[in-house]
Parts: sequence; structure tokens; C-alpha cells
Amino acid sequence: MDLNAVQLLIKVAESRSFTQAASLLGTSQSRISRAVAQLEKDLGTRLLHRNTRSVSLTPDGCALVDRCAPLIAGLEEARQLVSDRRCAPSGVLRMTAPSMLGRIVLVPLLGQLLREHPQLQIDTSFTDRMVDMVEEGFDAAVRIGPLADSRMIARALPPLRWVTVASPAYLAARGTPQTLQELAQHSCMAVYNHYLGRRVPWQFLARNGEMLDWPAPQTVTFDSGDPLVEGSLGGLGVAQVMEFAVREHLQAGRLVRLLPQHEGRARELSLVYPRTRQASPRIKALAQLLLAQTQW
Repeated sequence: MDLNAVQLLIKVAESRSFTQAASLLGTSQSRISRAVAQLEKDLGTRLLHRNTRSVSLTPDGCALVDRCAPLIAGLEEARQLVSDRRCAPSGVLRMTAPSMLGRIVLVPLLGQLLREHPQLQIDTSFTDRMVDMVEEGFDAAVRIGPLADSRMIARALPPLRWVTVASPAYLAARGTPQTLQELAQHSCMAVYNHYLGRRVPWQFLARNGEMLDWPAPQTVTFDSGDPLVEGSLGGLGVAQVMEFAVREHLQAGRLVRLLPQHEGRARELSLVYPRTRQASPRIKALAQLLLAQTQW
């Protein structure tokens, strides 16, 4: 059995497209199609369902990929390990992160990474949508919340804390809420998550110590978290944002922290990357930098 053809089949299955697989591997669609067709001929069975929009594995294809994927990943990891032992971090590192976290926190850190490794190039996508790392060819991601993909490795980073804030001018006009019931009477800004298909609920700590998803009354809705800070400063209403994004504004008195007694627990944050790339010098350099941080 041709292991190179199996590797091509796995990439097609991951990306659900011959075209996308060819783009990620830097080869032609016809080469991949011929290799998979020959593999099907050698094995005497169909491995892929094909249609004009996408491809998917047949039951036999699933069985083959399930058994071979760990072997292929192990061979690739061994090859990279031997190669990477001789190499300093260089080439292109493609990474993605939530927009506000990337803009405020990661950009300065990436500058440090480039100073330490001048042969490195960084291609970033700071976005609040859920990125498919395999399909879109990213090497690493910074993700909020638990990991749900067994193909990935997650390294725990310092957690993120959210705070509820408003401007002094807004509070002077509308009053300062002391309870969640009073907060429900205020203008609140929300973020719509297109991946989840709903507005992101605010979180507070209930009296029984459990986390409470609180459906804030949305007067203004944004499609990312970035406008929340400017909206708060401009008096649009109350917002719940990552603490690092408003720390200086709170210290300077431009914003006021609300309901600190109800602030929830910090949310987990992780550096995520494919298992096949854990030996990459680029990933190792990025992980070393981010894991050295103690807070955001």
C-alpha cells in the first residue's frame, strides 16, 4: 500500500476538498485525484464519496484513515524531529487569535518573537469567528474555552478575566446598577457570534457559586468584541469585556467597574496546534514565548 497516497487521502478527508488539499500541500488537484484513485484500485474498494460540492469518506475510507492517520502522523513527526533538530525557527508561522486579544496583547509579543528569531515570518488572522485550522492551513491558534478537536494539542495559557464597565457620563445619566436586576434596566452592548449563531451571553457568579449565563438586554450589537471598548468610552451603555482591554481606562477613571461581587471566574485560554507540528521550531518558539506570560 502506498503510504504517500494514504497521506494524500487523509488531507483530502480533513479539508473535504481535492482543491483545498492540493492548495495546502502545494501540489496539483489531478495528482491527488490520480493517487487516491490508484489507492482505491489497489484496495478494491471506494474510499471517498465524491460530488460537485465536497467529498467525504466511505465506511472503508473511515476505517483506513482511522488506522493509518496515527502512523502517518508519527512518521511525519519523526521526520520533522530529525529535520528540526538542525534548524532554528524560520519561514512562515501562520497563526490566528481573537481580534481584541491579538490586537492588544499578541502584537507586542510577536514583535519580541521576531527580534529573537529574525528569520521568522508571521502571518496572522485576528478574528472572532471560529477558524478551521486544518482546512485554512494555520500552524497555531490562541483559543478561548475548552478544546474540542482531538487532532490538536492545547497548552494552557494564563486565563482571561472579564469585567463589566461603563463610562462615568453614562452612569451619571442613568444611575449605577448595584444588582443584576438593576442592570437589566440599562442599555447593554453585546457581541453576535456567527459561529454559534447567537449573541454571546454575559457571565456572572450567582449566589450559590455557580456561573450564570445572563442574557443582557442588547441595545447595541456588534459582530466582534473590538467596538465594545470605544462604545463604553463613548457612553453607548454597559459592556462586558476582557479586563486587559480596559485596564488603563479603569485606572485613569475613564471607565467604572460594575458589580465586582458578581464577576465570574476567569476563562481558560490555550495555545492550540496540530499534533503533527508539535516538533516544529516555529511552534516551539511561539509556545515558549506565550507560556512565559503570567497574566494578560
